Amino acid sequence: MTVNYENPSAGVALLTLQRPDKLNSFNRQMRADLTQALARASADDAVRAVVLTGEGRAFCAGADVSAVDEMANVEDVLNTEYAGFLNILQSMPKPVIAAINGPAAGIGMTTALTCDLRVMGEGAYLMSAFANIGLVPDGGLSFLLTREIGYARAYQLAIEAEKIDAKRALDWGLVNRVVPDGDVVTNALDWAASLTERAPVAMALTKRAFRAAAQEGLKTAMAYEAMLQRQAITTEDCAEGVAALFQKRKPQFKGR
Repeated sequence: MTVNYENPSAGVALLTLQRPDKLNSFNRQMRADLTQALARASADDAVRAVVLTGEGRAFCAGADVSAVDEMANVEDVLNTEYAGFLNILQSMPKPVIAAINGPAAGIGMTTALTCDLRVMGEGAYLMSAFANIGLVPDGGLSFLLTREIGYARAYQLAIEAEKIDAKRALDWGLVNRVVPDGDVVTNALDWAASLTERAPVAMALTKRAFRAAAQEGLKTAMAYEAMLQRQAITTEDCAEGVAALFQKRKPQFKGR
């Protein structure tokens, strides 16, 4: 299993992404395991709050670009495997807290921002890394970022792949709390435990109401991104970006 599921206290589920050697980047197995773990937490009446984090020094570095065979049909993968767990995050009737213990990049950033609440370590960062390998944001990130920080900032961050440090993430409202790096998971678990004392039905209905108010058009945005990603992933620029990443050099994009 690439996702560890545990109940550290009554009413709380802790889900930990476990591919630390790959900075918890997503492959097909981890997408399936996370979908299963979230579905389990959602269906368990004893669970009233969920914490999602990553093992080691990263929250999630995005998609595992070394697993190129898994992305042969990127549009289908986004609309099924990624949408599978992202939709559960949005729709489960329980609050999900992202404990961002390190870098959250690419689809890892999308995953963090899809959670209801976010605790971030002082040394962590968010990054829409797609542009570095000739791709476009996906999983709904274009919608989420534009909603949170406005079009101009969101577009700049997407095309420049700039790292958003914890202070700026807090100032811009992308996270709820910033804490010392060693306290991220503990703080998130304490917060989750406090939420278990609140009325479950009221919390579920409140989440439904706020999601509906905030996310009109999100599914359309996710599908549109998937279609664009199918185009982007076939470009020479994408191949160059991935090659440059592994060769630790600056990519030479040619616009084709």
